[in-house]
Amino acid sequence: MTLEVSSAVQDYAKAIYSLELRCDGGAVSTNALAERMGVSAASASSMVKKLDGLGLVEHVPYRGVVLTERGMRVALEVLRHHRLLERYLAEELGVPWDRVHDEAEVLEHVLSEELEELIAAKLGHPTIDPHGDPIPTKDLRIVESDTAPMDACEIGDTGTLVRVSDSDPEMLRYLGARGIRPGDAFAIIDKQPFGGPIFARFGDDPESVHPLGGRLAAAMRVEVDPR
Repeated sequence: MTLEVSSAVQDYAKAIYSLELRCDGGAVSTNALAERMGVSAASASSMVKKLDGLGLVEHVPYRGVVLTERGMRVALEVLRHHRLLERYLAEELGVPWDRVHDEAEVLEHVLSEELEELIAAKLGHPTIDPHGDPIPTKDLRIVESDTAPMDACEIGDTGTLVRVSDSDPEMLRYLGARGIRPGDAFAIIDKQPFGGPIFARFGDDPESVHPLGGRLAAAMRVEVDPR
C-alpha cells in the first residue's frame, strides 16, 4: 500500500466496500457500518472521522460515506490478502472452508507483499476464494459478477451457484456436508411461501434435492439462466 494504515482502518475500509456493494455503490450509513462491525454508532462515527482525515472516505450529505479512490485501494489490498489466504489455507493446508475466514481475518494484516506474491504464484494466481468471492488482482482490480440471492429464484429457475457468504460457519458446514459448492449447477424444484424453504437440486443427480432455509438461501449468490 502507498498509505500505512492500522488493521482497524483496514477492517473498516473492507466493511465499507462490502456495504457499498449491497447498495449498488451508494453511500454507507454510520448505523449500517456499526452493525456490520459489531460496535456502537458512536464508535463507528469516530472511526469514520478518522477515515475522512486520512482521505479514505468522503461524505455524502444526509446519506453516509463512500470510499475514495485511495480508500478503495486500501479495501482491495486487504481483500486480496484475505482471499488469497483463504484459498491457500483451504487448498494447500486442508483447512475446512468454514474455518478459513477467521484465520485469514488475523493473518491478512501481517502478510507482506513478497509473501502475498509467493502465495499467489503457488496457487496459480487464482481468481476466486473457496467461497466464490473474487480475488483482486495484483494491481487491485476486481470483477464483481452480477448475481442474485438464491431466495429470489422461482420454481423452474436453473443456473449456477457463484458464491456463498462466509459470515456463518454453520451455513458453510451444512452446505459442505451435502457437497454443495460454488460452481455447482442448480435447479429450483419447489419454493414454500412466506419466507419458507427453497428446495433445490444440485448437479445431475435427480435425487440430490436439498431444503434451503430462507436465511441460507439469501446468503447464496447465483447466476440464473435466461428462460
